Amino acid sequence: MKEVYTIDDLASRELLDAGCDKPARLAVIGCPIAHSASPSMHQAALDAYGIDCRYIRLEVPAGMVEQSFARMRALDFIGANVTVPHKFDAMTCCDVLDPLAQALGAVNTVRFGVNETTGYNTDGPGFVAAVENSFGVKLADLKVLIVGAGGGAGQAIATQCVLSGVRHLVLANRTVEKIAVLGERLRSLGDGLRIDLMGLDDPKLVELSHECDLIVNTSSLGLYPADPCVLPESCLNARHLVYDTIYKPEVTPLIALAKAKSCQTSNGFSMLLRQGALAFQHWFPNTAPLDLMEKALARRP
Repeated sequence: MKEVYTIDDLASRELLDAGCDKPARLAVIGCPIAHSASPSMHQAALDAYGIDCRYIRLEVPAGMVEQSFARMRALDFIGANVTVPHKFDAMTCCDVLDPLAQALGAVNTVRFGVNETTGYNTDGPGFVAAVENSFGVKLADLKVLIVGAGGGAGQAIATQCVLSGVRHLVLANRTVEKIAVLGERLRSLGDGLRIDLMGLDDPKLVELSHECDLIVNTSSLGLYPADPCVLPESCLNARHLVYDTIYKPEVTPLIALAKAKSCQTSNGFSMLLRQGALAFQHWFPNTAPLDLMEKALARRP
């Protein structure tokens, strides 16, 4: 079994399953994808439930989501998880959207039916569960700063915050223009909601970050060893809760800075686990894979 498959491997069932005992019928697609821990937790749940299939990593270049979905459908795949940078494209490639995916504006889970592809979003509820489990607080009680709000995960998490009752939300992105429409859409969801939009180079970001309780990185900055911290040191103080949706490396530059500032921190493993369990339940209703998945992630090196 390969560590990473490509669209070319979807040319035939014989090619895809060569040397393997079980057929590949689930995947996580992204670019890059080699770092993904999704296969280990999903495969553990599949094996425990006696479901005869493999879950694989599938490297899909930008612009090829529709082609990858078509090939997976042709090979009788059950579904797929979707990660960076494909969550917006995946949404446009679905025939049916779950109401929450429609509301959150991005898709991270798809299920292939006989005649249609259905899109879901488990990032939002997975994030809520992760924050509340990691920090022992209710998300609705917090003022939240989301860094990298222009991406699929950022948009979904920002919307979920509003749906969960957050009353003050700060959205920061490299380019403000990319989050302007999101900001207007979120403001329309409720009265009395305060939303601030700003660029990462805006000097007001430091002041507003100090008004917030929870800081969330939803950008990809921190995936690579040479990446700088997504926020300047002056934005953080010891009272902050800091959540980085990246889980590999476990300690990103943001998490390292937050620890040095004596903040409470958590990385994306908790969200990965919870959104993954919800995705599994979309494919296989009436299952309860959370504990199985958590044990599998704990065994990873």
